[in-house]
Amino acid sequence: MRSVIFSEHGDRDVIEYGEVPDPDPADDEVLVDVKAGALNHLDVWTRRGLPGIDLEMPHTPGSDAAGVVESVGADVDRFEAGDHVAVSAGVSCGSCEFCRDGDPTLCYRFQIIGEHLPGVHAERAAVPADNLVPVPDHVDWEIAGSASLVFQTAWRMLHTRADIEAGERVLVLGASGGVGHAAVQIADHAGCEVFATASSEEKLRHAEDCGADHVIDYEADDFAEEIAAMTDRRGVDVVVDHVGAATYPDSIASLARGGRLVTCGATTGPNPDAGLDRIFWNQLSVLGSTMGTPGEVDDVLELVWDGTFEPRIREVRPMSEADEAHRLLEDREGFGKVVVIPDSEF
Repeated sequence: MRSVIFSEHGDRDVIEYGEVPDPDPADDEVLVDVKAGALNHLDVWTRRGLPGIDLEMPHTPGSDAAGVVESVGADVDRFEAGDHVAVSAGVSCGSCEFCRDGDPTLCYRFQIIGEHLPGVHAERAAVPADNLVPVPDHVDWEIAGSASLVFQTAWRMLHTRADIEAGERVLVLGASGGVGHAAVQIADHAGCEVFATASSEEKLRHAEDCGADHVIDYEADDFAEEIAAMTDRRGVDVVVDHVGAATYPDSIASLARGGRLVTCGATTGPNPDAGLDRIFWNQLSVLGSTMGTPGEVDDVLELVWDGTFEPRIREVRPMSEADEAHRLLEDREGFGKVVVIPDSEF
């Protein structure tokens, strides 16, 4: 079969769409005929190389995909051939104290398909049955293949970690990206007043279409100053920040007393000035969040499947043009998800 692969870390020129051996599913795995899969910034970082992660090469990237069950392993009873499924990429051990307590995202051996483990941007993929969720037949493949990672991440950030309530003010940074545009929709659905940042008029209009009440062009204006002006210097209750060092000081400054900053990533660097003086004086909380539990995944994807939430698709490309799909993410072109489809399906 054919798969997106890279045999060394580097720039986009290391990406190939080549022949690889057919998957050989284990007893607890499902063989999926992949119809569509979305890129995440995680794919870019994995391709460039992440500290402490030593991948077996060649590596197939991709944490998001959806398709049709082709066959199931001997121990699988949740699915059968012909079922429509989507991948939920978090893999846990199932036996540590955190897994046994119902939160596998805290697992000591937590891994992500496509980052630590072989990914699913291929014609077929062998995926543990526990990492698949049913998809109703009416859901388009592009939607099914692009919702899981970003919507589960944003859902856990806002509902589980930040514990948002109706009427609170929520600031979402980078609202044009995958997690950002999911977070805008989730906060709006929860009845919050949503502030969103983006870098162009087009992206700002898209953020408003997703449910943002107020938008800020962060390239033209200092968003912390804008938040102060918009809230009569009170600030917001929650900031969703997956950008990292470049935005952290202004994110902390944008919070009201008792506010919460929740983060799932650090694109611009992991080590900003902590701002402890502001944190203790204003009694702020800084909350980390990674992926979602199976229950959280089920809760949010039900709202995707019924149309309450919608992953916005900016571009659909054949997998043979995965290098161009990576470029679209790196250059921050457009709003929403970039989807790749096996050439045989395109």
